[in-house]
Amino acid sequence: MARVDRLRVYPVKGLDGIEVNAADVTPGGTLADDRTYAFFDGDGDVLNGKRTARVHDLATDFDRETREFVAETRGGETRRFDLDGDPGAAEAWFSEFFDADLTLERDDELGYVDRREMGPSVVSTATLREVASWFDGLTVDGVRRRLRANVEVAGVPAFWEDRFVGEDAPGFDAGGVRFEGVTPCGRCVVPSRDPDTGEPTPEFRETFVRRRRETFPEFADRDAFDHFYTLMLVARVPEASRGQTLRVGDEVRED
Repeated sequence: MARVDRLRVYPVKGLDGIEVNAADVTPGGTLADDRTYAFFDGDGDVLNGKRTARVHDLATDFDRETREFVAETRGGETRRFDLDGDPGAAEAWFSEFFDADLTLERDDELGYVDRREMGPSVVSTATLREVASWFDGLTVDGVRRRLRANVEVAGVPAFWEDRFVGEDAPGFDAGGVRFEGVTPCGRCVVPSRDPDTGEPTPEFRETFVRRRRETFPEFADRDAFDHFYTLMLVARVPEASRGQTLRVGDEVRED
């Protein structure tokens, strides 16, 4: 049976995600606590892994109940922050760590996802397993952390998510929440780096593109893909499904 196997949200954009058992769909069509917070520099640019590999020098965690955010450096320093009650403390510490004048912002309706007019990202467990097999030393969990998807679906074949984009593409339902594919996710530099060390994997992009071309599924619409450095589905949750709750274990049904 196809089912939601994992849910992961990223409370502060660009930093570590947390696994959750359930997530409400926000009024804007994203998942609650996903990229709810973001640090912006003086030029209005968001702090993320595309702009600085320094994000890999931090391990972070977030308590959804207390709203406490924890950051730990490689040197073992641990700091705890109340992002709502005392955002200034977080701004000061992260500004010093990243050597930038940072301001913390919050958006509960959409979050600071890259494609704010869209919604959650989706990948299959089989896809993660396939990509891990392309590189020596990569684990499924390592690929999972590199790709940073929200919704992981088990019980389906590799690249299952590719079928939901293109002309006449179907949608799918997960526990009553409707998903409609919008676009394949073109990848940036972040998946090429070790999520713990920030070290780049040699020839990551070249290997990825070659293997993606070789394994591109027959059931997908090739015309919907601009290039092969693409993996993961960016979906849209229509208004009728917003406000509902997505849960680990929910059955997934295609149109």
